[in-house]
This record gives sequence, C-alpha cells and structure tokens, in this order.
Amino acid sequence: MQGCEEVDADLINQVLDEAAKFSSEVLAPLNQPGDAEGCHIDDAGNVTAPKGFRDAYQQYVEAGWPSLACTPDFGGQGLPEIVNNVLYEMLNSANQAWTMYPGLTHGAYACLAAHGTEAIQQTYLPKIVEGTWTGTMCLTESHCGTDLGLLRTKAEPNDDGSYRLSGSKIFISSGEHDLAENIVHLVLARLPDAPAGTKGISLFVVPKFLPDADGNPGERNGIRCGSIEHKMGIHGNATCVMNLDDAKGWLVGEPHKGLPAMFVMMNGARLGVGMQSLGLAEVAYQNAVTYARDRLQMRALSGPKAKDKPADPIIVHPDVRRMLLTQRAYTEAARAFCYWVGLMIDTEHRHGDEATRKECADLVALLTPVVKAFITDNTFETTNLALQCYGGHGYIQEWGMEQFVRDARINMIYEGTNGIQALDLIGRKVLGDGGARLRRLGAIIEAFIKEQNGRDDMKEFVEPLADIGGKLTKLTGELGQKAMQNPEEAGAASTDYLRVLGHTVYAYLWARMARVALDNRTDAEAAFYDAKLATARFYFARLLPETAYHIRAARSGVDNLMALTAEQF
Repeated sequence: MQGCEEVDADLINQVLDEAAKFSSEVLAPLNQPGDAEGCHIDDAGNVTAPKGFRDAYQQYVEAGWPSLACTPDFGGQGLPEIVNNVLYEMLNSANQAWTMYPGLTHGAYACLAAHGTEAIQQTYLPKIVEGTWTGTMCLTESHCGTDLGLLRTKAEPNDDGSYRLSGSKIFISSGEHDLAENIVHLVLARLPDAPAGTKGISLFVVPKFLPDADGNPGERNGIRCGSIEHKMGIHGNATCVMNLDDAKGWLVGEPHKGLPAMFVMMNGARLGVGMQSLGLAEVAYQNAVTYARDRLQMRALSGPKAKDKPADPIIVHPDVRRMLLTQRAYTEAARAFCYWVGLMIDTEHRHGDEATRKECADLVALLTPVVKAFITDNTFETTNLALQCYGGHGYIQEWGMEQFVRDARINMIYEGTNGIQALDLIGRKVLGDGGARLRRLGAIIEAFIKEQNGRDDMKEFVEPLADIGGKLTKLTGELGQKAMQNPEEAGAASTDYLRVLGHTVYAYLWARMARVALDNRTDAEAAFYDAKLATARFYFARLLPETAYHIRAARSGVDNLMALTAEQF
C-alpha cells in the first residue's frame, strides 16, 4: 500500500516491543492508584488528573507515540492504522482511563484532517500530532444523548469569520485536565438560521486557549469545566460538564452539515471503545489464568493432580476451564476482529484500486457497530468471569478485578449505547442499503469456505461457519420483509440480530485462525498452535450455539414487546 512500502515485520515488532515496555512499566502501575484517587477539580474549574498521569503522558509524547499513525504532512510517522490498533490494545490493557486522553485526541485528528480548512489544519494538527494539544468531542447535552437533533447549543457569527458559542455539554471525556498545554474541543452547535433536527447541526473547533500569532496557547477561551461526573468506573479520566459562555470557535466543514463531519470522530470512537474492551478482556484473562494456576481448592473429580500439595489448583476443574476458555475465545476473536477492521481501514485509505477502497469502506461501515457492541458485551461477560475465578477475592479492591468489571460496564453505554448500535446495524447498515454491505461480507466468507474444499481437517470449522452464514442470510430476508410491513419489527429484533452477525464474524475469524494453525504447526511451535485449535473447537462447540436462541428470539416479533401499555409497566 502507498506509504507502507518500508513497513515490514521487523519494524512492526520493534514498535510493539517498545509499546509493551511503556504499557507495562509506566501505565499499568498507575491503573489501580488512579482508580482509587480519581480526578480533582478546583473552584475555578481546573481539573487535575491522578498522580503520575501527567508524567506518563509527557513520556508518551516524548517517545513520539501520538504521531504513530498520523500523516507525515503534519509531522506524523505515517505507520498503518493496524499498528496503532495493536498499540492501543496494550495501552488499554494497562490503563484504560489514562488511554482515553490520547485516544480521543487521535479521533479529533482524523476529523480535522478530513474536514478542517487549511487554516484550521495548519493551526491545530501539528500540535495534535505531536501530542502537546489533546482533543475531545462535545456532543451530549443534559436533555439529549443519542438524539442529537434536540441539541440547543448556539453559535453566533463574529465579524472576523469566527463564532461565539453558548450552551452546556455533559459527559465529555477528557474535557479538562492538566496533561497537555491545550485542549481542542470539537463542538456541535446550531447557527441562527439552522433548520430543526439533525440537518441543522454544525461543527466547530473550540480551543481551551486561543492560539496566538505564533500558534501557541494564548488567551483563555470561554469554555470551562463546571463539574466532573462521579462514575462507577474509569475514575482516572475526567468526565466533564463543559460550559460554553461566548466561547470562540471556527466552523469545521459546511454549515448545517456538522453531523456527517463529526461521524468521522464518532465512528473512530466506536472502534476505539471496542479496542478498550479488548484491552480489558486481555488483562482480566491474564489475571484469571495466573490466579487459577496458583489457587489451591479441592481435588479434581478424577483424582489428585498436584499430589505434593494439600489441594489441586482450581485450573484443573472443568467449570473453571469453561470460564477461562470463554474469556480466551472471546478475547482472541476480538483481537482478530479489531486488527482485521484496522487493516480494512488502511486499505480504504491507501490502496491503489478504487473499487477495493470502496469495498473496504462499506465493510468498515457495516462492522463498526458490531465492533462497538459485540466486543463490549462479550468483555463485560468475560471480566465478570475473570472476577468469578477469584471467588471472594474477586470483589475485593486490592486484587483489581472489580475495577475491570466496572470499567467494562461503562463501555457498553458510551459512544452510543449497544442498543443504539444494534438499531444502526439493522436499520442503516443492513436494511438501509438492501443488504448490499452484508452481501460483501457474505462473499468474503463464502470464498473462504470454497477455498477449504477437499480439506477434511477444516470440516469441523467450515461446516458450522457455512451453517450460521446461511441462517443469517435467511433471518435477514425474513426481518426485511417484516420491517416493510411494520418498521418496529427491525427494532424488536435488532439486539438479537447483532449478536447473530457478531457470532458469524467470529466463526469466520476462528475458522481462519484454525486454518493458519493447521498450516503452520511445527514441533517448535506446537503448543501455541495446538492451543489455538483447542480454543477454536471450544468456540464452535460452546459459544456459537448461542445463535440458536437469538435467531428464535429475533423471529418472535414485536408483539410480545408492545403488548403492555406504558401505564401497565
């Protein structure tokens, strides 16, 4: 791909080795203390992150991590997005609350790179790329969350081409902090002549400090933190109420077309939340496995395994194996999923063939709500299972497992609740284009299945994959017909449908991983590939059958949900 000609395995491995060191040595030790301390706000609205967060961020900037996947046009290193995804998995495993500060910044970079004027790009992007300025997105207001058409923040034009913004935003992650010298807010607001609804929303860049003539932070702008939310998790990240009082901002993109521009950052954030949950799933699993190997409890039903000890480690018990393998199967599939989507994003942006770029863009659009919802739902289950492996120690703070559960639960809600993601999937991404994007995905899966013809060792993987693919196609057609008669049918089936599609993707990815394991197994790496095959078999035997329930539930229709009146609840 263009710009990746010199990116090879050696370069990627060097980058990831350094990422691992930073994550494990700098970030991970701050995770539990940061959760316990939380953020602090003073009477003037200034927010201080937990101890050590600022120093860690300075190390992050000095090492050049913010620029990793940014274009060289603004000082970036130009590495592929898939490499950035691997970096962010490690960062999120080590400390999700801290990682949200640079994570949202990368989304702001993508939005301004796509829709900012040249003047805005030259003013803000070099600083964002080097990491000395961070970014946020300011969407939600107290009376409206997902339904952005109801927002009230106003933008009045100034004589110099800028605008005065007034209003209040809530739930703004990283809205105020002391990590960087400036914070660049991307704010949705309405111009005086704006039509009602989502077609009347414009996007503005509103910095905490107004850039001076030299491009450095100057006068304090009229956007300030009114308070920070007291949350169940991610305590180390400041979730802020941001008040705009004649704050100066500049239009990004065209008037009244701010929502499509902001979707660049919103979709990036949704993919980022999937990465957050992947990171949590991995670190929770690592902890659970370590504990299960060490914790002695009872004897194996088939007889003592650790005869030199008073009891066997709990990892010998079948139900503990069930919990660990569920975590492992969901986590390794989520990793393959995130990296595959990252590769498609790189292809969309860099490939020389226009048709290939379009195909990848369609697939990324289709799969974005699945990344966000399916991975976060599964991670909440897996972090709960990790906690369960610890027994009574699991809900004791000093072990750290309950923090993973609290953090994972939030990921199912923000950046569009998982119910909203399911509606987006079935309404816009599947039925909205007559199933065209879904057929692209189906063609990829069908081609893979055909490639396995004549391979007896792949039958146990491709036969259930073909089965669930056929069932998904049939279910989609049925729901499309029902939705034409009653649109509520799509909403009633949406959450179940997303899980069926998510499992179809995971079945495809596990079949691919099984193929690689079978083709590359050597005596030297037998343990790794044998474990991969065993986990694949567990997934197909124990987790994929969940789809039978969801297909039946989706087919049950809307009537059983709408039978009660609102007063009867």
